[in-house]
Amino acid sequence: MAVFEYRALNSRGKAVSGIIDAESTSAAKLKLRQQQIFPTSLKKIESQPGAGQIKTASFFSGFSFFSKVSSSELAMVTRQLSTLLSAGFPLVKAVSTLVPQTKSNTMKRVLSKVKDAIEEGNSFAKALSLYPNVFSPIFINMVNAGESSGTLEIVLERLADFTENREDSKKKIQASLAYPVLMALIGFGVLIVLLTYVVPGIVAIFSDMKHTLPLPTLILIAVSSFFKSFWWAVVLTPVLFIVLIFFVKKTDKGGFFIDKFLILLPVTGGLLKKIIAARFTRTLGSLLENGVPMLTALNITKSIAGNRVIHELISKACDVVEQGGELGEVLNQSRSFPYLASQMIKIGETSGEIEKMLEKTADLFEKDVQTAITAATSLIEPLIILVMGVVVGCIIMAICLPIFEINQLIQ
Repeated sequence: MAVFEYRALNSRGKAVSGIIDAESTSAAKLKLRQQQIFPTSLKKIESQPGAGQIKTASFFSGFSFFSKVSSSELAMVTRQLSTLLSAGFPLVKAVSTLVPQTKSNTMKRVLSKVKDAIEEGNSFAKALSLYPNVFSPIFINMVNAGESSGTLEIVLERLADFTENREDSKKKIQASLAYPVLMALIGFGVLIVLLTYVVPGIVAIFSDMKHTLPLPTLILIAVSSFFKSFWWAVVLTPVLFIVLIFFVKKTDKGGFFIDKFLILLPVTGGLLKKIIAARFTRTLGSLLENGVPMLTALNITKSIAGNRVIHELISKACDVVEQGGELGEVLNQSRSFPYLASQMIKIGETSGEIEKMLEKTADLFEKDVQTAITAATSLIEPLIILVMGVVVGCIIMAICLPIFEINQLIQ
């Protein structure tokens, strides 16, 4: 069954749009007219299995699809699907029911094509795997395990919880860092404006005098002249540095060096290790709890580690576990992984409750990360204010010193 994207007018003359599935274009038009919807544009959505993307027959109309599906939207759809399955809805009917309820056209199209793939005889996990840009390997493997064990609705509920928890943690970290970063950017901008436009007009008065200026004033004039002539370099240098780091990080050797450097930093390195450990244990625990085999779960967590050093460590752990070794022992031998986390994993393996211990480890490190970030931001905010105060104070002092000396000469 084909999927069509339509733009139409309803019985009240209001413009509407959406997704509908039908056997053909004429069947789609008939189906819409039966709903008192009169199409002005009807385009068939073409699927590209394996590419993980969908495109419409019109090149420009396809741009709206490529907007990424948000984690919150994916979590909501997953929870609704779990509720429908728990209420006794067949899978195809449940997915079909969610299509008109979803606000995002991107998700509507994906759900419509997933429904078609299931009707063609594919498993739910196989249908989802056609769209890897929307559904992660974690999502697909957990759904596959749920289908195999007959507990799909339970797995979907856990997936919704997992996705929402990750999104909440991400938003908390972003919210904690947003204000200090904004203050730093505003402070930097104000400093550039002062040195480029305000200070030159004031110090020009002193530059024309034959009187010897104090050292702070001479330094201010030199700095102001530099900013006035090369302000573009001051602005572009951080941008170019970030771009350079981005491209270096894309290479294997450069990315490994940067990731290792970040982990070994005195203060932020320890925080980064905790963030990675929390992500690793949360993901691995969820996969194991839902029936995904250890080796498969480790390969999935390896791909989402976000750090090449940890990626290499988990790859080594995969080889050891495959040969009958212990995961905790491998992690314990590396300085790149928190010692406490590796010890808790070892205890979980010894007691046979590795899933519960992984969840407890994730909870512990997520709380530690949140506490550390909150404490850091509470220090960064007054520190930024203090630095800005000192800089502005130095500028004022450098301007006032010549005035005080002139007053003394006049007296």
